[in-house]
Amino acid sequence: MKKIGMLKDMIRSAFRQPVTELYPVERRPAAEDFRGMLHWNPEGCTGCALCVKDCPADAIELITIDKAAKRFVIRYHVDRCLFCGQCAYSCRFNCITLSNDEWELADLGRDNYTVLYGEPEDIEQFSLESEPEPDIEPA
Repeated sequence: MKKIGMLKDMIRSAFRQPVTELYPVERRPAAEDFRGMLHWNPEGCTGCALCVKDCPADAIELITIDKAAKRFVIRYHVDRCLFCGQCAYSCRFNCITLSNDEWELADLGRDNYTVLYGEPEDIEQFSLESEPEPDIEPA
């Protein structure tokens, strides 16, 4: 009796559309409320650091370049992020958003998992300050 049921399912599935999606070729859009890559808008940021304090994974660092001029750089560690959205929820000025477009974040190296957000000149200044001096020993 069970063999007839399985044969019936096989015949029925032969006339249906396949369920499998060809993922890399055909991509479905993400849901509207999907939480992907973090994006930071420095325009309205006051440097209150609520996003840093509320992040359960310590994935966000706020680096102050000039507090009076409201110049900040955010270092976002994608590999630590839980994509919980707590940073976006706690930001009073809506400077942090989680994109539903960028969610394919897999990579072979660790270099692309640290992202710096801010004005280009602030990022350059921070990058120059944070680079360690090379150890050169006399021969």
